[in-house]
Parts: sequence; structure tokens; C-alpha cells
Amino acid sequence: MDPNPTSATSATNRRIAIAVDLSDESAYALRWAVQNYLRPGDSVILLHVRPTSVLYGADWGSTSISDADDGEPSEEIQQKREEDFDAFTASKAQELAQPLVDANIPFKIHLVKDHDMKERLCLEVERLGPNAVIMGSRGFGASRKNAKGRLGSVSDYCVHHCVCPVVVVRYPDDPAVGLAAPAKVTQSHLASGSVVESDAKKDA
Repeated sequence: MDPNPTSATSATNRRIAIAVDLSDESAYALRWAVQNYLRPGDSVILLHVRPTSVLYGADWGSTSISDADDGEPSEEIQQKREEDFDAFTASKAQELAQPLVDANIPFKIHLVKDHDMKERLCLEVERLGPNAVIMGSRGFGASRKNAKGRLGSVSDYCVHHCVCPVVVVRYPDDPAVGLAAPAKVTQSHLASGSVVESDAKKDA
């Protein structure tokens, strides 16, 4: 099955949104898109919704600010944390975009803040008007040990609520296989209202 839901309009330059949450799963989905989905003339929007009132540690995990401090942080400390993490997020997103740079695919990074990632992603997709959205699965709301065969809560929500087709690329059980092995892809088809899962093989 063709993983590209808009292949019938190949003559039209497309705008493709790739939703990223700075995880390995998002990085894999972006690389998969470069190798298997994007074509000459496409442009990309890297869409990241940063959670509000969250601290991110060096291990890339998150803990609530209330858990990280014994007391309520001052306004100055809170502002400094927000600024530091904004800078970190922008830097990490730029690093994540390197495969697009290497492939000479034009892109822009769109960063927003919200406490509800899944709803805000769908709102931003509606506002930006891309032809399709690509995202990883495990990085968006599903724990690693329970995610096999399941979408995360965010990716599942987007598949059913985004106004354009959504392609969800499943992170392989063995990341060492790279992009050469088929990727499990879940995609929505708005015309029929169906959600289809298939093995999308890398193009030759």
C-alpha cells in the first residue's frame, strides 16, 4: 500500500507537517519521512507543542515543577527556567531537522506552548493547513513497555481529529535495523473516515 495519501496530486507542491516531541521516536519518524514520503517540491513544518509548567532534565525526561522543588519557585526563577527551556527546545528542534538540511528540503520550525498537546496539535494543524501530518507513535503518550501494537494517546487523538490525513510511523522494536526494514504505518483517510495500518517499505 502506498503510504502517501496524496499521491494522486503529485504535480502539486505539498506542505507537510511533521509533529515532533524531541524523542527518539520523533527523530525516527522524521528520517522515515525524508527517506520514504517527501518528494521534490515539498516543504516541511516541524511542529512542536511544548508543555507548560514542566521541567526537563538532562535525561530528557520530565517532572513537574512542584515535584522538583520543596517550595514554590519565585517568579524570577520560573521565568529563567522558561527562557532556558525555550532556548533548549529551539536548539533541539534544529538538531532534529538535520536530515531535512542534508536532503535540501525547505522547512520551518513552529513552536507553541500549551498544557494539552493533542488538542493544540490539531488546532495548529487546522491553522497551518498542511496537506498531511507525519508523527511518531511511542513518543506521543504511550509508555515504552506498553506501546507495542498501540498508538500513544496523542497520536491516536490526532489520527481521529486532525483535519488532514495523519501518518503515524511506529518506532521499530529493534532500532538497529534502521530505515531499511519496513516501517509499520497507521494513516487516516478522511474521505472514508477509516484508519488503515500497513507496512511501508523504503523506496528504492
